[in-house]
Amino acid sequence: MEKAGGQGRKGLSLARRLHTSRTLGLALGLLCVGAAMHPLGPPPWVWALMLFNALLWPHLAFQWARRARVPYHAEHRNLLIDAFLGGFWVAAMQFNPLPSATTVSMMAMNNVAIGGLRFLLAGLAAQLLGIGVGLVVFAPAFVPPTTPLQLYACLPLLMLYPLALGWICFRQAYTLGLHKRELLALSRTDSLTGLLNHGAWKDRLEIEFQRCKSLHKGAAIALIDIDHFKAINDTYGHGAGDIVLRQLGKALKQNLRSADVGGRYGGDEFCVILPDMPLFNAAQAMETLRERFSFLAYEQNPALNVSLSIGLAAFDPSHAEATQWLDDADRALYEAKSGGRNRVMCYSDGKHRREALGSV
Repeated sequence: MEKAGGQGRKGLSLARRLHTSRTLGLALGLLCVGAAMHPLGPPPWVWALMLFNALLWPHLAFQWARRARVPYHAEHRNLLIDAFLGGFWVAAMQFNPLPSATTVSMMAMNNVAIGGLRFLLAGLAAQLLGIGVGLVVFAPAFVPPTTPLQLYACLPLLMLYPLALGWICFRQAYTLGLHKRELLALSRTDSLTGLLNHGAWKDRLEIEFQRCKSLHKGAAIALIDIDHFKAINDTYGHGAGDIVLRQLGKALKQNLRSADVGGRYGGDEFCVILPDMPLFNAAQAMETLRERFSFLAYEQNPALNVSLSIGLAAFDPSHAEATQWLDDADRALYEAKSGGRNRVMCYSDGKHRREALGSV
């Protein structure tokens, strides 16, 4: 059912785009074909068919596709009818070179834009069928000269229709690009907090590690754990736990610099990259975050008594991989938790500092 709904939306979008291009193209084509047909003195029914094809068929085709069970397939059928009628008018014009070439090339351009080589070949087959029917209806003949009037009648179609089709294709490509960027952002974002997810944050960590290594820069990373988070879920429910997670995500966005990169590492664990920041300054920044978050959480619900344990590690040039940097922060976080929680612990120079910021 969901797949059918997606195809329906895709088909309706295609039908709307083609309604615009078909309306313009056939109206301009009326000038081209009409100028070629006029010297031949066709009977009234031919003029009536020409007017129907140019002025009524675009709207009939749109309604036909819009009301179809699968609009996408219906619009492909409409395009083949367009190609068939184009071939019919080529034969009716007795193969007058410029109007015929204009008609065939505009049809081919439209089919390539919609369905590539496969649909181009299908459209050419429909055009050949239309030419065959036209040869049966009209006496086979060939009119080699193109009059100045016919030349000028073809110019609007040659100039305006490619411009309109190019604009439609550009708008479609632009919209698809926006959707692609939105999907990429969603695939790299944690839906609950709006921060980077685990994989996206580790990608940024690798980039920062290589930057520090190549430019001989310093930086710090922090791993943040919400103390006794399981107890919050067990006592107050997962809804309350989600509120705490969102609050921490909000606190990170409000307290970090624009250059800092926050993420949700998984579960109740968060992570931060602090570029070009010495470890001491990073510890002060994380201590400020810990105090503010505890205060905000207490204001929201005093019974929760939420606190943070934070492990910090400075960039170490001797490390060969970014995961070693992360391991340092993880060890510091373990020290913060095993040392009583609700504190900031730093890891530096290959050994744990015995000092910790904050206390229970």
